[in-house]
Parts: sequence; structure tokens; C-alpha cells
Amino acid sequence: MKDTVLEMRNITKEFPGVKALDNVTLEVKRGDTHALVGENGAGKSTLMKVLSGVYPYKTYDGEILINGEIATFHTTRDSEKAGVAIIYQELALVKDLNVAENIFLGKLHQRGGVVSWDKVYFEAQKLLDDLGVEVDLSKKIKDIGIGQQQLVEIVKALSVDADILILDEPTAALTEAEVELLMEIIRKLKAKGVTCILISHKLNEVMEICDRCTVIRDGATIGTNDISELDEDKIIKMMAGRELTQRYPDKTAVIQDRVMLEVKSLCKWSKEDDSKKILDDISFNVKAGEILGISGLMGAGRTELLMSIFGYMKGRQEGEIIIDGEAVKISTPKKAIELGMGLVTEDRKKLGLVLIQSIVNNATLASLKKVSRNGVLNADMEVHETNKFVDSIGIKTPSVDVQVQKLSGGNQQKVLLARCLMTKPKVLFLDEPTRGIDVGAKYEIYTLMNELAAQGTAIVMVSSEMPEVIGMSDRVVVMHEGEIVCEYSRNEVSQEKIMLYASGGCND
Repeated sequence: MKDTVLEMRNITKEFPGVKALDNVTLEVKRGDTHALVGENGAGKSTLMKVLSGVYPYKTYDGEILINGEIATFHTTRDSEKAGVAIIYQELALVKDLNVAENIFLGKLHQRGGVVSWDKVYFEAQKLLDDLGVEVDLSKKIKDIGIGQQQLVEIVKALSVDADILILDEPTAALTEAEVELLMEIIRKLKAKGVTCILISHKLNEVMEICDRCTVIRDGATIGTNDISELDEDKIIKMMAGRELTQRYPDKTAVIQDRVMLEVKSLCKWSKEDDSKKILDDISFNVKAGEILGISGLMGAGRTELLMSIFGYMKGRQEGEIIIDGEAVKISTPKKAIELGMGLVTEDRKKLGLVLIQSIVNNATLASLKKVSRNGVLNADMEVHETNKFVDSIGIKTPSVDVQVQKLSGGNQQKVLLARCLMTKPKVLFLDEPTRGIDVGAKYEIYTLMNELAAQGTAIVMVSSEMPEVIGMSDRVVVMHEGEIVCEYSRNEVSQEKIMLYASGGCND
């Protein structure tokens, strides 16, 4: 039997008016990869912040034992000294420093008060080699892909000799190839005796890589089981407190003949390099009541396509955009909104939401004229309009005055949707609409999408999750290297066909 490396006993953590954790217990065996799953807001990240010292000792009730000894962490540095390292979903890397500098950030090797750069690079390369990670140490973080950045973050965590590595949604922004590489890294860490705690909404990954799984719901421990005793449906039932018999709701919308958006021969060039073409001869349309899925590998140009149409991406552009039968010129997102378009961005925290502002301020940001009288903002109208969407979309919050950063990922996504819907868009762009949210919240987003389509909204959805694209789309177009390479109807599409074209292949 494996011995226990970590115990968290009866952890209770309260915030003003909210009990985030209620007598949560977690036991992790040495060398295991242990999944920690639950719906958004269940308390997973809060529990890990207690473990990593973000929430110091005595700000919570209960006790932590590392290797059988009671641990009291007053700072994150204390937890690191005890061998605990955490990698958050939002990577903590300095974009303008290179890979080696980031790996030893705050702990650069010094000799006589002077940094020993030879040793920094030697030790950094040794860490990379041990894990089989290939990345140029001299490259700045901003110049490498998100997958490599994720690997650098892991190497950075292991540079403190971590015995327990916490990974919070590590694959949320990765391609399938990058996910497989990360899974292999986790296997190598396991072979070296490192214990991993994996927080993930991707249950297929949990089933593939983990030894045991603990489910948290509403701040309480529901149960811990060996993976061999579970399947995805059992985990979902434990997470949600109910069976979720369908992953995707039944289609109710009738696709109309009215073409709401048509794009003809769209070409886009890089703002930095006018000779580099990002999008090449893109043509497609989407009708009222239709959900058009856009699939492809990371770097295929999917996000760039939405951003270009929406007026966000700068650089030379050619082609024609027609909204509801009228050819238009869109130079800014403001113009796009005025013409009846809405966009839920891929990165809700960086590009979508003002995290330190309230729900009401975020929701009305694109509709200030609607909640103003004679050029003066009417606070009562703001609250009234926001509350309508809080009720209709199901945003879980005690008040619209709550800061958005205090909401779960699923509820943050709903606030972003509320902002778009308040403008009453004819065409709605959704870029990775369910990234980083749990299966229950995903179903709610899918249901909302179907309701909007039934009301005549034309929806264009970019998603890296092929089951999502297939399950929600009426038609699917596949992109490869800035071009649309094929199109399938709902009845024709399959994961195999998408991957064939997305990776540059073709049918006979």
C-alpha cells in the first residue's frame, strides 16, 4: 500500500457571507496523480489556495499534514519549502524575460551577490532534459506558444524540488498534440515519484491519467474513489448531484432562409509584417437560427477570423462582409456592435471582462446608451436591465454589485454573454464559449445557444473541442493555415473528418 503524502482534514474557509469550504477532507497517496473535480464554484481552487499558502494559516479552520507532520503555511514561500508547488490556469510568467530567467525567477543562482548565468542556463537545461522538454532557453516567453509556456511553468515549479505539484486546468488552452505531450510529462513526473493533483473539467483526461479522484460539490467533499471504480457519467452525477443524461440539448431552432452574415473572399495580412497573409480567401455564410461551427488546430486562424470580421484586428484587409443583406465596413468593435454583432472572446479575463468591476458595470458596458437618459447614466436602469439577464441566463450571485473576479468561471462567462445579449445582436460570435467551465455550466451555455438560435440569432462558434463542435453545430467548416478547407453538414461531420482536414490531409 502506498503511504499518504498529503492530508487536509476538515478544512473550512469562509468569506463574508459565503462558506466556500465546509469540512473538506482530502487524502493523497505518494506518487499518485490525484484528480480534484467539481463544478465551477465548488471550492477546488480555494482548497488548493489553502494548501499552497495563498490563504495563510489561521485564515481557515482545519489542518494540513505533509508526510504525517502538521504544516502551517503563512506564505506561498512556506509551502514551496515544504515541497508544494502550484501552477495556476493563468500562467505566472514574465513575458519579456526569457525561458531560463523565468524558470529561476526570484531564485537566480548567485555567487558573491552576482548572478551566475552559466549556472542558471546549465541548471535550466538540465531540468528541461530530465522531462524531455524541447524549448530554446534564450527565447522570450512572449515569443513561444502557449503549450511551451505551460511546460516552462511546470519546469519552473519543479525547480524548487516540488514533491507535490498542483496543476489547475493545465490543458484548457492547449491543442490535442500539446495535451498529449503534457500527459507524457505527468507520466514522467509520476515515474520520478512526484505526486500530482490535477484540477480539470476534461473528464476524459482525468480517466486517462489519474489514479484516484476526489469530487467536491458546494464546498463539501462528496467522495474519493479509485479511477477503476468510476466512469465519466458517475463523476458527473457526483459533481452535479444529478444525472446528466445528455451532454448536448436537443435542437429546437428552425434555420431560416435569411442570411444574417456573409463573408466573401476575406484576406488579412499581419499588422507587423504586411507580406504575411493570416487569412486567405475566406468565404462562408450563416443563416438566422443556425449555429455554424468553426474547427481547426491552434494557429489555423479561427480566432483571427472572428477578430478581423469584428474590427478588432488591425492590418490590411480585403474582401466583403455583408450583414443581413447589406455590405458593411467594420473598422472597430464599436462599429460591429452598432451593426448588430456580438463577440464572446476566447480569453474572457484578458479581453472580455473588467474583473475588478461589478457584474452590472460589465453587463452594461456595450449598452450604455440604453441605460442612460440625456447622456447621463441611470444607475437604477443599469441594475434593472442587468437583473433581467441574471434571471434569464441564470447567473449565480447574491447581487449584481459583486465584483466579476469573485464569480466562478461559468458565471463569468454568463456575464460576458449578458453583455452581448443586451445589445440584441443579429450575429453572435462565440470563441471557445465553454473553455474552463464544468459540464453542468457547459450544458446551460448550450441550452442558451439553442434558445438564441430559436429566436433567430445567427451564431458562429469557434471551439477546440470536437465533440462540442459536432454536438452543437448545424454546419461545420474546418480551417487550416488561414484557409477554409472543407465544410460538412451536421449529418456528415465526424471527428475523423475534422482531424483529416485540420491537419492538412484530404479525402480520396
